[in-house]
Amino acid sequence: MNNDALTRRATFLKGAAVLGAAAAGGVLSGPGEARAAHRGRRGARRAGGGLTYRGVVYDTGTAFGPGWPLTRELWTDALMGTDIRAIDQELHCSAVSVIGTDVDRLVSTATAALERGLQVTVQPRLFDHPQQEVLEHLRRTCREAEKLRLAHRPEVVLAVGCEYVLFTPGIVPGDTFLERIQYLVEGNYDYREITRRLHAFVARAVAVARENFGGRITYAAATGLEEINWNLFDIVGLDYYTFHSDPAEHTRELSPHRRWGKPIMIMEFGCCTYRGAAERGGDGWDVIDYDKPVPEIVGNLVRDEAEQAQHLATMLDVFEAEGFLSASPYQFIATDLPHSPNPRFDLDMASFSLVKVVREDFADPLSPYHWKPKSAYHAVARHNCAAARRQRAAGR
Repeated sequence: MNNDALTRRATFLKGAAVLGAAAAGGVLSGPGEARAAHRGRRGARRAGGGLTYRGVVYDTGTAFGPGWPLTRELWTDALMGTDIRAIDQELHCSAVSVIGTDVDRLVSTATAALERGLQVTVQPRLFDHPQQEVLEHLRRTCREAEKLRLAHRPEVVLAVGCEYVLFTPGIVPGDTFLERIQYLVEGNYDYREITRRLHAFVARAVAVARENFGGRITYAAATGLEEINWNLFDIVGLDYYTFHSDPAEHTRELSPHRRWGKPIMIMEFGCCTYRGAAERGGDGWDVIDYDKPVPEIVGNLVRDEAEQAQHLATMLDVFEAEGFLSASPYQFIATDLPHSPNPRFDLDMASFSLVKVVREDFADPLSPYHWKPKSAYHAVARHNCAAARRQRAAGR
């Protein structure tokens, strides 16, 4: 981890949360140890073998803390089912990474995906709650995920959490993630102490997972920001938003993660939908002025679906060449960042999603909506079809 990278990631996440709120409201023991240990011996695939799973991140609704609205306020199983069908039949994904705060939503979405034969990774998100509550939330998710794992043939992987350094109290000083971000931005911190606390909490989370879930486990780590002991896990999991103009630089940056001898999952990657967003990668949010009214938030950004689509296609080619276990663009849909034909109101430009959401009432997060594919949607679908054909032809 380096301070500059941590500061940039913190700024990105602050932007994601605040903009989402503006759009929404305007203002090692146990039953799984032996099985998991056996699965953990599956090493990383050789480069050039292609991805085993081609997925997408699907947010069922994340609250950035107590009292925060879910990123998806309007939710029905019918809406979710339509999305999962599209992920399967139109995007031609073979996997989906289901994230969110509400455990029932996680279960219903995972069930819908598994019934379609998709591999599922379940990732619970309980941000800014006391550590014991986070672990209890994880415990409940593990037990539900274990039921799914035993009842369905496609593999269920459990991600114990996401970027604990920022989202879990007690690792970095601050009661809320915004306070922790401010602490990190100021740069006056002891990195070794933060890492010690991170490792201690990760170990507790792993213990909960092993006691209640019998499948493979991973964690969504911010690449270059969090140093994780991957010996505790079966799969190395990376949130990867780095931009390089030369694809070979990605190989160089990712290669150290192979030293663990374990499969690698790219848990998240992508960029926003405006000109210049690809180079900004995960920092794409910080061009937004969150203190201004919604019509002024997007400033002078220029919508550019082609740039987002090209970036995703390039990164998918990189991950295919690396032969990773899976790679999942972030994300399928962002209902809290609606599209408008008026560029001054087009919050979708600040979205990483593959589809644009059109609300009947732009200002109402509970308004009925429909979505339309963006260029990135078609780029991912084309890639998935072509890669699957190549693997079939090669007999893999």
